[in-house]
Amino acid sequence: MRILYVQDTDWIRRNPMQHNHLAERLTLRGHEIRVIDYEILWRTEGTKQLFSKRQVFQVARLLKDANHIVIRPSILKIPVLDYVSMVFTYTREINRQIQEFKPDMIIGDCILTPYLAFRAARKHGIPTVYYILDISHKLIPFKFLHPLGRLLERNNFRNADQILSINQGLREYCLQMAARPDKTHVVTAGTDSKRFDVSIDAYGIREKYGIKKADLILFFVGWIHHFNGLKEVAMEITKIPDSNIKLFVVGDGDGFDELEEIRRSHNMQNRLILTGRKPYEEIPSFIAAADICILPADPNEPIMQNIVPIKMYDYLTARKPIISTRLPGIMKEFGEGNGIVYIDRPEDTVDKAIEIVQNGSIKELSSQAQRFAAQHSWDKITDEFEKILKDVAKGNEHLS
Repeated sequence: MRILYVQDTDWIRRNPMQHNHLAERLTLRGHEIRVIDYEILWRTEGTKQLFSKRQVFQVARLLKDANHIVIRPSILKIPVLDYVSMVFTYTREINRQIQEFKPDMIIGDCILTPYLAFRAARKHGIPTVYYILDISHKLIPFKFLHPLGRLLERNNFRNADQILSINQGLREYCLQMAARPDKTHVVTAGTDSKRFDVSIDAYGIREKYGIKKADLILFFVGWIHHFNGLKEVAMEITKIPDSNIKLFVVGDGDGFDELEEIRRSHNMQNRLILTGRKPYEEIPSFIAAADICILPADPNEPIMQNIVPIKMYDYLTARKPIISTRLPGIMKEFGEGNGIVYIDRPEDTVDKAIEIVQNGSIKELSSQAQRFAAQHSWDKITDEFEKILKDVAKGNEHLS
């Protein structure tokens, strides 16, 4: 199949998500993938210019020989007006790809680009799949646009031939948004046991960042939001005289400066390790250097209610115990006894980590993580995803 994937975020610079894993595996299976993405980080990174030029990239982020084309249409680089300009430039690009690439299927996630693509697809009889990774309208940086985003999002639910969500909680959200139950399916994230092999030597990372054998490393990787709970964890560490307990954070984001300020003001240079963003191929070594991985997000944050970050599967594949706040999506997805220990507040993270070490349960939690991860290989997930796409394509041909 020729598959056109559209999204309102950066395919190349953001941490790899489900769509990156699936697209590259589909490419290796002989499918042709093209992506239309959006330079979401233009406000803080990239070339400072009023109007960006159209760009075309050859990309393979995860797997050798899984190259596919990523197209980034031009935009007006003025806040809010960038969205207005997208209506014109992305509509033009979508129509161009329909004429030149002649896709058999259009997959979209986020809001605006799927809205534009699904409208064009209906005119040309192209089947569509709406792929739900987040409650997208809540991620729009301008709150006054949330109602409009929700309206467009609901329209996408109505117009898609099939709706896929990455966990049960998001499927329930789809149903709340009036998606038809028979059109919705859950396709979870997968694991890569080779990439996150437990035999990875973490000595180099621990030595580089001054981590001693006796240190207890609480680890987080990914985009640092203000509601991640990391600043609360950092502040709890400042209250503990035991200097062997350390918070290790790999990533950047809008909450990064807060963590840097805590590190500076509390003289925590050796206890709060901040590396900034690192290439994905280096992440397995960083996870290997951890003792316990954490997801201490604010459980009352609306965006986090149904989210299941893909890194949870990476942590479990590496056999790392996880401490997570009681986020509904996480608890529905993983339940009890699968390597995850739940807490009520971000502030409880450090005490729970100490408890896990003292009661000697790390080994059992690691075994639970291994058993769960073994059931979720990317090959199995790609099989399921590919079958759904083929069924949607056949169904559309039958209807026509």
